Parts: sequence; C-alpha cells; structure tokens
Amino acid sequence: MAYVITENCIDVLDRTCTKECPVDCIYEGDRMLYINPDECIDCGACEPVCPSEAIHYEDDLPEPLKHWQADNELFFTEVLEGRDAALGKPMGARNSGRIGVDTELVRNSPTK
Repeated sequence: MAYVITENCIDVLDRTCTKECPVDCIYEGDRMLYINPDECIDCGACEPVCPSEAIHYEDDLPEPLKHWQADNELFFTEVLEGRDAALGKPMGARNSGRIGVDTELVRNSPTK
C-alpha cells in the first residue's frame, strides 16, 4: 500500500511533505508531486502536513479520486520510462531533483 497525491497538488508544489518523508519517496514533476508506490513505507508523515489536503492513503481515496492512484503509478512506470531508467527504481527523490515532466492527466488539467 502507499499514499497517493491527488489533483489538489497541481500547481501548488508546496513541498512540505517532502521534508517530512523519512524515505524520500516524493518526486517533483513539472506541475505536481508524485509518491513512488515502490518506495513509500506507509508511515503517513506526509498526509497531515499537506496544506492542500492532496495526500490520501490509497485505501481511503474517495471514489472520485481513485484514478489518481493509477496516475501516480503511471508517473513512475511510463512517464519516466526512457528518460532515466533509475528513476523508476528506489533511489530517493533528492538524488533526482526536479523531474520537470508530468502525466497526461496532470498536463491536461486546467491551470489553477
């Protein structure tokens, strides 16, 4: 199981959650942050500090937000594929820096 970042993070990128994450599994796209489900240890440290309430435990995602779980996974399995093979594997977000790309869902979301 993992935590999931949803649409309330688009164009916010507050990054408070990245400071609280003990395993450094929150990566920065262009317009949104993404939690690597293979690295997340389900500690929940990120959820209460998110000022936009964009982070949810995957089992607690409200029905209208369930598609964000697949979108977070897609960021690591398809969006980054070919850019840097190591990014999809556990290595820590700080080592990656700002990735600068997003999933199609985020790219096509209206600007806030």
